[in-house]
Amino acid sequence: MKVTVFGIGYVGLVQAAVLAEVGHDVYCIDVNQQRVTDLTNGIMSIYEAGLEQLVNGNYQAGRLHFTTDAKAGVEHGEVQFIAVGTPPEEDGSADLQYVLAVADTIGRYMDTAKVIIDKSTVPVGTADKVTARIAAKLAERGLALEFDVVSNPEFLKEGVAVADCMRPDRIIVGTYSERPKDLLRELYEPFNRIHDKMMFMDVRSAELTKYAANCMLATKISFMNEMANVAELVGADIEAVRRGIGSDPRIGYHFIYPGCGYGGSCFPKDVTALIRAADKAGHDVALLKAVAKVNDTQKTRLFKLISSYFGENLQGKIFALWGLSFKPKTNDIREAPSRVLMELLWRAGAEVKAYDPQAMEEIQQLYGVRDDLTLVGTKEAALKGADALLICTDWQQFKAPDFDLIKAQLNQPVIFDGRNLYEPERMKRKGFKYFAIGRGDSVREFK
Repeated sequence: MKVTVFGIGYVGLVQAAVLAEVGHDVYCIDVNQQRVTDLTNGIMSIYEAGLEQLVNGNYQAGRLHFTTDAKAGVEHGEVQFIAVGTPPEEDGSADLQYVLAVADTIGRYMDTAKVIIDKSTVPVGTADKVTARIAAKLAERGLALEFDVVSNPEFLKEGVAVADCMRPDRIIVGTYSERPKDLLRELYEPFNRIHDKMMFMDVRSAELTKYAANCMLATKISFMNEMANVAELVGADIEAVRRGIGSDPRIGYHFIYPGCGYGGSCFPKDVTALIRAADKAGHDVALLKAVAKVNDTQKTRLFKLISSYFGENLQGKIFALWGLSFKPKTNDIREAPSRVLMELLWRAGAEVKAYDPQAMEEIQQLYGVRDDLTLVGTKEAALKGADALLICTDWQQFKAPDFDLIKAQLNQPVIFDGRNLYEPERMKRKGFKYFAIGRGDSVREFK
């Protein structure tokens, strides 16, 4: 099939590459000429396992094309994906200007029937707005062409997005018409062979499903972080509690890991966007407001432990920081807990020596060159002369380090672990002061 994808950021690029991999002929359209040039030269700004090989292989095979020529893109694809960003506005609502700009472009250039797929995460009612914009542009041109706008939200997890796209749990399609169904079945047939994963529903339900899914996952994380804070106060171990409740199949083990807060491009933005959408609809979603508030507070948890141990004035202190991305297997630092922690440390006068396997370039671009931030090439290099080790991301290479080396390199054997990577009793036997999230000793140490 001939497919066009508008927006070659994270979602658009993964979707386009996977569609090309199974044989579709895919045009990728973006307004950013540098991004297009980089991709044609095999340069990736996004780190995602398996994506670089997929993109370069299909580009060289002639199934994947990158261009800024929107007219060519509209003319090419019988299916037109809208996968542009929906950044938050000042009040947290989703900004639809880029989505609607693509709708205008499609309406301006289409000369045959099209199926337009909203892949971007958008508020309920966006498909109606896209439909109106395309219809208005066609009317200006005096044309009456058939087109359908469907909602087909993505459910990709950063770090395993290619695998998620290749083997989706479900393929949700929201449509008001029967016409696009066969076309969408053909498009996704290579990913739908073992059993039927396609779920057809009305457009507004599909749009809400995406927000509801992310908000449910964010809620589980904030709930566990609240339980972790209770566990610290009452002397319980949240990891034992997690295993206990996770064994209940009604709850399960997914997304019940306590830590220093969630981040990324989806959960924080989508929780806030749904709160604003509900407010506009006249409903106060108190639960989601609490989820967001708990997460904002949890991102300061490690700093509170650090300042309780060292005092509020951290002038002259140096901290080794392992992990900058908001989660492992990505270079995404959007809303990352590490950023909140570093900024609080700097405000208190401390210096940070940081290491991350993938995200250091992004941190350098964000903060620039500054005296209180040193980015180093290995996790071991961050340790020398530091007053404590801080952990914000649970990369695999952090899970079984050389503790004797850590102890020898640090000025004092102190670890503040925002991801609960190590067992407190073992750390105590090794001679460390070890502070984690919800492991009991973290609070009692200061009483």
